[in-house]
Amino acid sequence: MFLPFFSEIVTMKPDIQNNIYFTCRGDFMEPTSASVVNEYPLQLIVNGREIATLIGSPHDLRFLVAGFLRLQGFVSSLHDFEIFSVCEEFGTANVRIKGELPERLKPVLTSGCGTGITFTLPTVDSESLLQPAHHVPRSPRQIFSLMNELSQKADHYRSHGGIHSAAIGRDGRIVLYAEDLGRHNTFDRIAGEALFNGIDMVGAELVTSGRVSTEMVAKASLMGISVIASRTSPTDMAIKLCQKAGICLIGYVRGGSFTVYCHPEMVEVFSNKVKIEGVTGIILAGGASSRMGSNKALLEVDGTPIITRTYKILSSLFHEVIVVTNSPQDYDFLPCRKVPDIYPGYGSIAGLHSALTHSNTAHSFVTACDQPFISASVVSHLCGLRTGGHDAVVPISEGGQEPLHAVYLSTCKEIFENAILHGERKIVDILSKMNIRTVDCGELKDVSGQSTSFMNVNTPAEYGGIRNAR
Repeated sequence: MFLPFFSEIVTMKPDIQNNIYFTCRGDFMEPTSASVVNEYPLQLIVNGREIATLIGSPHDLRFLVAGFLRLQGFVSSLHDFEIFSVCEEFGTANVRIKGELPERLKPVLTSGCGTGITFTLPTVDSESLLQPAHHVPRSPRQIFSLMNELSQKADHYRSHGGIHSAAIGRDGRIVLYAEDLGRHNTFDRIAGEALFNGIDMVGAELVTSGRVSTEMVAKASLMGISVIASRTSPTDMAIKLCQKAGICLIGYVRGGSFTVYCHPEMVEVFSNKVKIEGVTGIILAGGASSRMGSNKALLEVDGTPIITRTYKILSSLFHEVIVVTNSPQDYDFLPCRKVPDIYPGYGSIAGLHSALTHSNTAHSFVTACDQPFISASVVSHLCGLRTGGHDAVVPISEGGQEPLHAVYLSTCKEIFENAILHGERKIVDILSKMNIRTVDCGELKDVSGQSTSFMNVNTPAEYGGIRNAR
């Protein structure tokens, strides 16, 4: 039966959305498409009073609102409604009922997983959520270790079910643990214990047995948590909140794999390899590719984009790899940090300046995105020469200096910024004023891969000829 006082101004969303995330198996992450459950906040206004915000799935919202009011004892039939309007665009349900609401509504803090009470937690649109300082990447091994330890501690769940568990960890070991009927309550318990015992949770990992929703993320952000990992899935709003809060969000940690939903740069790939300490790997991907006519970084060699080949080499050598680009969406398939030019429009020198500014190590190895055969042995050799007190270690190939295949001291960012401010654009001219260590062809002749490591691709003809390069 349709009643004239009912109106529903709703354009329904699908129950799930698909985006590119990352699946971690073994020691590397590959891009994947995953389904995520929608989480929808609906502000409920009754007789002109805002009485609640309902968090649920975005389908059949009129049933959610009517059922909530019925079970609260405010209505018992459709005839108790005078106005019933649900508007998705503004996320509000405006209802007028015949009866009067109690003057003071007494909230009940429920123990269930789908409800509870919240007063001042930040939301996706909150200005209080700022990107935190750089955090040290975690290895997949640390994530698996925490989840395994959480499972071992969850004796109550194994014995009679219905109990959620959560824990705070550092370096792959649990330092705080809690259980409760409600998944949100588990973190409240942990936050309280940390307060009583003076334990700082900034930069720690949160592992949980339950679904990750916005309330859990908001609470974690208030405590400075860096990583949230769950045995099950997050909601779409939780992903958005983690993205803004700078929290790495991981789901489905089970069976030797997991899915990373945002900030994949905080999970270190090839973590079992011995890495070069004190050096960050940088890929400059800001060129216009005017001579090629298309993005050189995305050209495929042996079925793999050039930039992916370079990323894999550098991530096997360094704890962190950064891509400098003004179009980060072009490289969403790479699980690393993307940063823009601070001075756009100044070419490679601006890329170098941004690279060194965003690097968190004393030195950085910088390479271009159009070098398909970069050699790990050559890169390691150049990094091994960085301790001589020079501003940079720059190889010399048959074509001359290779400033975009070189190691730089991070303090060189000041030199490059000064050059930009004075209108200088040629890197080789700036290098002539610096204290650099050059490495000629003779010094590299016995290093594996040196004959092709400096080869780059600028034109269609060069791209066509690289098949015979090795």
